Amino acid sequence: MFAKAFRVKSNTAIKGSDRKLRADVTTAFPTLGTDQVSELVPGKEELNIVKLYAHKGDAVTVYVSGGNPILFELEKNLYPTVYTLWSYPDLLPTFTTWPLVLEKLVGGADLMLPGLVMPPAGLPQVQKGDLCAISLVGNRAPVAIGVAAMSTAEMLTSGLKGRGFSVLHTYQDHLWRSGNKSSPPSIAPLALDSADLSEEKGSVQMDSTLQGDMRHMTLEGEEENGEVHQAREDKSLSEAPEDTSTRGLNQDSTDSKTLQEQMDELLQQCFLHALKCRVKKADLPLLTSTFLGSHMFSCCPEGRQLDIKKSSYKKLSKFLQQMQQEQIIQVKELSKGVESIVAVDWKHPRITSFVIPEPSPTSQTIQEGSREQPYHPPDIKPLYCVPASMTLLFQESGHKKGSFLEGSEVRTIVINYAKKNDLVDADNKNLVRLDPILCDCILEKNEQHTVMKLPWDSLLTRCLEKLQPAYQVTLPGQEPIVKKGRICPIDITLAQRASNKKVTVVRNLEAYGLDPYSVAAILQQRCQASTTVNPAPGAKDSLQVQIQGNQVHHLGWLLLEEYQLPRKHIQGLEKALKPGKKK
Repeated sequence: MFAKAFRVKSNTAIKGSDRKLRADVTTAFPTLGTDQVSELVPGKEELNIVKLYAHKGDAVTVYVSGGNPILFELEKNLYPTVYTLWSYPDLLPTFTTWPLVLEKLVGGADLMLPGLVMPPAGLPQVQKGDLCAISLVGNRAPVAIGVAAMSTAEMLTSGLKGRGFSVLHTYQDHLWRSGNKSSPPSIAPLALDSADLSEEKGSVQMDSTLQGDMRHMTLEGEEENGEVHQAREDKSLSEAPEDTSTRGLNQDSTDSKTLQEQMDELLQQCFLHALKCRVKKADLPLLTSTFLGSHMFSCCPEGRQLDIKKSSYKKLSKFLQQMQQEQIIQVKELSKGVESIVAVDWKHPRITSFVIPEPSPTSQTIQEGSREQPYHPPDIKPLYCVPASMTLLFQESGHKKGSFLEGSEVRTIVINYAKKNDLVDADNKNLVRLDPILCDCILEKNEQHTVMKLPWDSLLTRCLEKLQPAYQVTLPGQEPIVKKGRICPIDITLAQRASNKKVTVVRNLEAYGLDPYSVAAILQQRCQASTTVNPAPGAKDSLQVQIQGNQVHHLGWLLLEEYQLPRKHIQGLEKALKPGKKK
């Protein structure tokens, strides 16, 4: 509701002793005692009543105390804000989800049931229409509130499929921004088990069930060509619950097709869809693992899951052999153990007659709120910071120590300074005479008595070199972030673990607006390897993603081709697995 900016109609101060508001709070939240209601609606402090219109036109009344919105009223129903829930975390039944889901909720998405985390004690008991709080794994402080779309019993009966909660308000939305913008407090879960403890320490083993729900597809098994491997060491990957591996299938269909037949149809649909819409002649030869991970998976319809293990083919190589026998594609082993698609007959009747399926209205309604927003790379702009030694040169233009400037601004300031102080050489307009300020700012000590003039290009180059490097990062929909120094590239490294197995490690994703948990989820599916997200050593408030095996090729494709990040901001791509070598 508050994902976008709202329009304020009025803002009126009232006395906090307003009896009607206290009575409404007591009625709406009977678990609050008299003292707690008095704390929430204090008698000696002023309250502000803000009447506003949400971006969709809903008329909302917001109650503000101490600069923070504490309650809001919509259609005569009273709701607490996250600020209030942080003081009273047990005010509402609380459901838990994963940290990477929060971004989607802030963007206006509803919470889908596959995103819920099942606690050891089971889900809270609620009825359809009940007001509920939503928290993240490892912290009981709510980050959102919403209305249950079905009862707890219905949620369990559905196999945790469909929309679970209509989200009304979240941490980081515009209602939260109207307050002091504080972060959620750290409130320990009521029953902290070992899995929660590992989450608290920052080492999170990404659960395969969650990743399947995130991308609506999953793949089990081991590809014999050496490109796709099942992480046998990871029990959570190889032993996913049965309801997860078949969740996307039409199990309630009235037809008589078996689950295996349905999966065969889905596999062929994704295959033909990928060839017709995504793969181009210039992409050939194309590794079969890349075809699966980067093309077929992305063609899986919303709400469905591609699981080759559940098909009659069991393995990708066997399925592609069948497609080759039908003369749709040609597959060759260009290097030992590595198969590639080398030719496609785009005029084959099965491709030309294939009709791209339209999502059903029901699917559109359920999924619309939770559909992922496409990633857009940030705008990264180099800047220059004025140091103390250069302040005399820039103070005439109104800049001081610590000011940030673009290169074009520096050029204009230096040119104007030279012209204003009559420093352009009268005999040669390409030279600039150096006055004491320019000498102190740009010359070395041993040059100050020997260099009297400099060409324009040399003057400007030296000036830029003497300034401190800085940069500005602008993420879509966010205010620009300016920092000193040079932006750290996304760093990809290979490491050898005690078990003598290689792992791929990537860090600095956050600087480019990428969520490490989301990247780990995508790579886990595409690489079919275990992934973990841990605190990056030696870096404050930064995470690193670790993937089993050499996955630089998949990582490079994701960052360069799908996310469209410039190659200059990524280091380590040369470590990609060479054709013919095993991971």
